[in-house]
Amino acid sequence: MQKTFNTKKFLSQNSIWLVLIVLVIIMSIAQPSFFSVDNLLTLLSGEAVKGIMAFGVMFAILSKGIDLTIGASAALVACITASLVQPEGYANAILPGVGTLPAPLVILIGLALGAGIGAIYGAIIAYTKIPPFIATLGAQLICRAGAKMYTNRPVSNLSEQFRFLGAYRIGGVFPIIIVVFFVMFAISAFLLTQTRFGKNVYAIGGNDQAARVAGINVEKNLILVYIWCSLCAAIAGMLLAGRAGSADPANSGLNYELDAIAVGGTSHTGGICRVSGVLAGILILGVINNGLVMLKVDDNMTNIVKGVIIVGSVVLDMRKNAKRA
Repeated sequence: MQKTFNTKKFLSQNSIWLVLIVLVIIMSIAQPSFFSVDNLLTLLSGEAVKGIMAFGVMFAILSKGIDLTIGASAALVACITASLVQPEGYANAILPGVGTLPAPLVILIGLALGAGIGAIYGAIIAYTKIPPFIATLGAQLICRAGAKMYTNRPVSNLSEQFRFLGAYRIGGVFPIIIVVFFVMFAISAFLLTQTRFGKNVYAIGGNDQAARVAGINVEKNLILVYIWCSLCAAIAGMLLAGRAGSADPANSGLNYELDAIAVGGTSHTGGICRVSGVLAGILILGVINNGLVMLKVDDNMTNIVKGVIIVGSVVLDMRKNAKRA
């Protein structure tokens, strides 16, 4: 028996992609140069850092949590790792006498720092039952203060090796940071859909008590969720420093968590997530950011649009879940 095409279901499942297509068409009409190859590469490379953060946050939201720490932890990791790749003898070096460590080693140090940060507040969330909003808000303040205590000025003059993933262009044209972005998308999709860990996160977000009865170690998996969030933030922080050529303790990653949380694809009530929807949400924010800049719209208006998106996405999510119930 041949199945009939369900238009309503298709539109419901792919509405976020339809919104993206409509936005691209509108921006292309309003500003013809928007759809140029150069601008699209600029858009993707500009959103890559926030997008990688979003791939981490989606696990937290899926588990019925949140992570407000990612922007600040990215700054902390960026400042520490950047200070390890400044040239020996540089007058403004944060760690005089250390010299330039090999970039692969510094990246591993950054990943270890990220994992450690995530493990600490993940354990606090898992074992003390403190609401993730409060725990990660506190961790955000600590990480930002930690970055400012580590250095009171931007960390600059970084080695070319360290800047490679953030600033290098393949053939002088294609930013390698875009490749890293899609690699992180593929890894996140694999973790979420093809591993026991991903299935456990779905179960915990749906009903943590039922997950516990089913034999899932809820605490262990929650810690792993926040380790993954923090690892994504660490990668994003190092890419941000590489792309900009410096790390700023006060401004690096500032408010990036808002964009990461604003993207669609994951239900804020937990237990529901489409990785493709998260990707579409990242691209939508990129189109809005890039398009409004090209149209010379005031920055405050851009923030108003983002605020409307955040509130609107949660309202639509709640209505959709109410209908399911």
